[in-house]
Amino acid sequence: MESITCEKRSYSREFHSHQHEFGQFLFPLQGSLDIQTKWQEIRLDTDYCFYLPPGFDHNYRSMDRNEFLILDIPSPYLPEETNSMYIGVDQQWASIRYLLLEEARSQGNGSSLADLTRYVTSKLQIARPPSIDYIHKHFKESIGLETLAQIEHYHPAYYSAWFKKKTGKSPKAYISELRLKEAKHLLMSTAWSMSMISGELGFENSSSSTRWFVRCEGIAPQKYRILKNG
Repeated sequence: MESITCEKRSYSREFHSHQHEFGQFLFPLQGSLDIQTKWQEIRLDTDYCFYLPPGFDHNYRSMDRNEFLILDIPSPYLPEETNSMYIGVDQQWASIRYLLLEEARSQGNGSSLADLTRYVTSKLQIARPPSIDYIHKHFKESIGLETLAQIEHYHPAYYSAWFKKKTGKSPKAYISELRLKEAKHLLMSTAWSMSMISGELGFENSSSSTRWFVRCEGIAPQKYRILKNG
């Protein structure tokens, strides 16, 4: 496939299985789509969109009345390596969906669709997966690996490897780094005691948070505060 395709499609109740040589974005407009890959089982609805990279085996079906906006993207428009991605439709992605719908309706200027596709693929490279977005919102709480895997619809056995490939860190190290950054911010910007900071970051007590801080920074939090505040 050399040209970009942007059109509406509907799917049947029978499972079909295939892969394609191009990348594909699926934007649900009505109904839902069941998608199965080696490591994922997803029911895609209108709150999310989904990206399938080239050469990615998947099964799919829809059990209800459905309509999807599909963007088929030739490989030259894509980064060298992409993974499947389950993306929440926020205001930006809703705007992208609207613009793609307009292109699908008009079937007009091919260059404008090409420009929009380039923008979509650039967003693909910087989009934050839902589980990582969840971590940034809840890192002060206890977060289990199973919870994160479920958000991405990955099997837990695969999620850790996927996460490390995505971020360069394990989920535990990633969460610890966010907590450490917040601990440093609170030490520098407030006069809070370690008990207050510990509670804010979700530790059981100040002793455990102090031991954790020393393990990460090589210095006690009270000394860190004195040194940084001069």
